[in-house]
Amino acid sequence: MARNLFGNLFAQSPFSPIQDHIVKAQECAEQLIPFIEASMNNDWELATTIQQTISDLESDADQIKKDIRLHLPKSLWLPVNRSDLLNLITRQDKIANRAKDISGLMLGRKIVIPNAIAAMMLEFSKTAIATSAQAVRAIQEMDELVEAGFRGNVLDLVQGLITELDDLENENDRLQVQVRAELFKIGDQLPPIEAMFLYQVIEWIGDLADRAQKVGSLMQLLISK
Repeated sequence: MARNLFGNLFAQSPFSPIQDHIVKAQECAEQLIPFIEASMNNDWELATTIQQTISDLESDADQIKKDIRLHLPKSLWLPVNRSDLLNLITRQDKIANRAKDISGLMLGRKIVIPNAIAAMMLEFSKTAIATSAQAVRAIQEMDELVEAGFRGNVLDLVQGLITELDDLENENDRLQVQVRAELFKIGDQLPPIEAMFLYQVIEWIGDLADRAQKVGSLMQLLISK
């Protein structure tokens, strides 16, 4: 039944299951904002609930990924290379994985963002989520791009979305440098182990945006073939 279902989905639209997957990955990433806000308020009961939601969404994304890998028909004609589609799924899945990593580390260590960097940290996190949201927008245009034969106004639209994705990731890089610099200024006021894990959280939030950009980079490769 599952094989027929996914086979039919790919026959109707080779990108429909892939679009479903990145939407689920983005739902997972978006939960980081209320999670981080809960941690800032030292509300670990709420943070625990949100982290469980993140974990559940990441599992859902994993299941979609596994279904696609198992049921992507080898004999079905696809407008893009089958291995490229599987690679795209892998890159998308890493967005959800990193969101789970961030929330798991923060919850496990009860990491509280210092007040001195809280506002900047929240802006940095929101920009990372905006970067992954832009990857979703680009992926959602793939059906129309295929119908247009990878040319014309739709191609221009998708290339513009990818350019905006790159811009968002660059902005996230800029904010990451600022957050790290501000943390360095107050580092001697924190226990060394706490500072170390804060740097790790900052690194992983930046990496979430990097992973979204890599989705866009692969899309750029697909539409240029």
